[in-house]
Amino acid sequence: MDFARQQRDPKKHLVGVTVVILLHILVIYGLMTGLARRAVEVIKKPVSATIVEEIKKPPPPPPPPPPKKIEPPKVVPPIQTYVPPPDIPPPPQIVEAPVITSTPEPPKEPYVIAPPPPPVVEAPPAPPKPAVRRGITRVAGEDPSYPREAIKAGVQKGRVVARLKIDEKGNVTDVDIIASQPPRVFDRVVRDALSGWKFRAEGEKYVGEVEINFTLKDE
Repeated sequence: MDFARQQRDPKKHLVGVTVVILLHILVIYGLMTGLARRAVEVIKKPVSATIVEEIKKPPPPPPPPPPKKIEPPKVVPPIQTYVPPPDIPPPPQIVEAPVITSTPEPPKEPYVIAPPPPPVVEAPPAPPKPAVRRGITRVAGEDPSYPREAIKAGVQKGRVVARLKIDEKGNVTDVDIIASQPPRVFDRVVRDALSGWKFRAEGEKYVGEVEINFTLKDE
């Protein structure tokens, strides 16, 4: 049989071409009628996936408890009964008669009651010193002279009261005229004279008051 001739036979080629044309017609028809769209929708359906968990192995069994210690039984010692010793009578004791000796008591001295001590008499506290001492006596210094102005003015007498500030050594540190009659006639001579007076030293400062009387005597 000649194989080349069969290949060149136009009948066989016509059948193949016809089949190919029919297939194209079916594909075009399907696209026009929506078969292809349905096929795409079927493909787009969600695919559900199920995750299969791994089967875990059961945990191993717990270790067996340690064996308990077995204590040996306690041995109770036997209770010994108390046997009292036999009664032995004590030996007889020889009691000697006591010897009584008497010693004469010495004569008792008469009880003398001592007189109570005399009460302690405290000295009365010294009276407080006055703030201004009066009646003080000078130990040095001259009397004030009668002023010539008073003689010329015909003043026959006068009186001056002065307060003196005296230091620890008895010196006069200040003179203050508190009363003068006639006023201001004898003040200057009194202040000059009393500034030179000296009194007894008492170791502390104090204020003294003196009174000086003036009388004009006929020469």
